[in-house]
Amino acid sequence: MNLFSYATLAGYEWQHPRLLLLLALVPLLPLLRWLLARRRRQVLVAFGPGGLRPDWRALLRFLPDIVLSLSLALLIVAVARPQRADEHLTQTGQGIDIMLALDVSGSMEIEDLKPTRLAAAKRLARSFVQSRVGDRLGLIAFAGQAYSLVPLTTDYDLLLDNLSSLRPGLIADDGTAIGTAIGVAINRLRESKAKSRVCLLLSDGENTAGSLDPLLAAQLAHAYGIRLYTIGLGQDGFVPYGRDSLSGKPRYVQTRLDETTMRQLAQATAGRFFRATDNAALSNVFTAIDRLEKSDIQTQRYRSVQDYYRPYLSFGLLLWLLWLSLKATFLNNVLED
Repeated sequence: MNLFSYATLAGYEWQHPRLLLLLALVPLLPLLRWLLARRRRQVLVAFGPGGLRPDWRALLRFLPDIVLSLSLALLIVAVARPQRADEHLTQTGQGIDIMLALDVSGSMEIEDLKPTRLAAAKRLARSFVQSRVGDRLGLIAFAGQAYSLVPLTTDYDLLLDNLSSLRPGLIADDGTAIGTAIGVAINRLRESKAKSRVCLLLSDGENTAGSLDPLLAAQLAHAYGIRLYTIGLGQDGFVPYGRDSLSGKPRYVQTRLDETTMRQLAQATAGRFFRATDNAALSNVFTAIDRLEKSDIQTQRYRSVQDYYRPYLSFGLLLWLLWLSLKATFLNNVLED
């Protein structure tokens, strides 16, 4: 089905939308009639005691052409086939449950990923969410504490709205509570009946806050059948972090990812660790996870179409017969005198 197979206009879908362009030619018929009549004779307007006296014969001369124009317009609409379509989607199979846990600590403002680590992660997470079909997703934000912002849901718009609102400083306690974030994900996923339960944890540092040890949290996740995909963001060493307020020159800070622990967390749950040191690598990470965690969702689309051309065709034919009648009457012969 090409681009012009259906076009939506005035609440209808049109099987042949290009035919509607002919409607622009319909008004030319009475206009042409008027121009020809003007060349044959000049309409006389008389002024009497009663004021302006219109020449009704001159006006009625155009009635058949107006009727014909309306008839042609309705017939063109009928031939263009106005329709209304009703689509039904039926999904079968089983989806998976995924919790996204994003680090919103102050270091996520570092600019080795563009424009910042957090902004790059949010953009790719948004694309990941939009690519899922039939899965339930939830959102966790963590820094020195961890909070569940969105429980498992198929309301992707709600999740995307909350994802857009994430920013450094959203959580007052700064730091990186990786173990606590995993614990919150376990609480959301442990009662799930999905065939696969997954937590995607994105962080750029090492565990510096929270009361739950990350490795212990990973072992608990494994006991509940939850798989961890850990994603380490950014580069190690000195990286750009804003500009100096006085000189305006780039400011650099030293940062380090505890890659060993992040890798152990994934291995403890039969998951995988990914390292994303730039935007392209981060994009490849989400693509890889999308391939690894596929749903068994099958979508069937049913489309029923109802035609609405009959009323236009009926009135168009009636006006056509009226035009033929007007052409054949004595009145029309008089008007052409």
